[in-house]
Amino acid sequence: MSSQQIQSQRENAEIFTGEALCKQKSRDLLTKFSLPKGLIPLTDVTEVGHNASTGFVWVRRKKKTNHFFRAITKKVSYDCEVTAFIEDRRMRSLTGVKSKELLIWVTISDIFVTESGKITFGTPAGLSRTFPATAFDEEDED
Repeated sequence: MSSQQIQSQRENAEIFTGEALCKQKSRDLLTKFSLPKGLIPLTDVTEVGHNASTGFVWVRRKKKTNHFFRAITKKVSYDCEVTAFIEDRRMRSLTGVKSKELLIWVTISDIFVTESGKITFGTPAGLSRTFPATAFDEEDED
């Protein structure tokens, strides 16, 4: 589904390729929309796209990756393709991201940052978890 959605949004989108350029443009986008720079790990990223007219963004990487956020002790899985509609302090209709809660992988579909510095992750079932936004500041890559 993500690939079809990306194809339909490519026409008017800015598309960037190459790992270094993709990392920089991803960080720029997250900053522009007041989201933490470390929200999406950028290891092995091959393509980043942004359709400004619809707000659609995507990140393609070579392979699925897991990332452990030390500050909140949570493991998060990122598919080869992560897509969302981005707006100020929010990503909605997110695909390709799951968080491990106890023994279960939970799909994340919505992310928003409050002015008080909290970040909330929502699921399609309506459940949510809130953390300090600083927990998703960019970490040093191992």
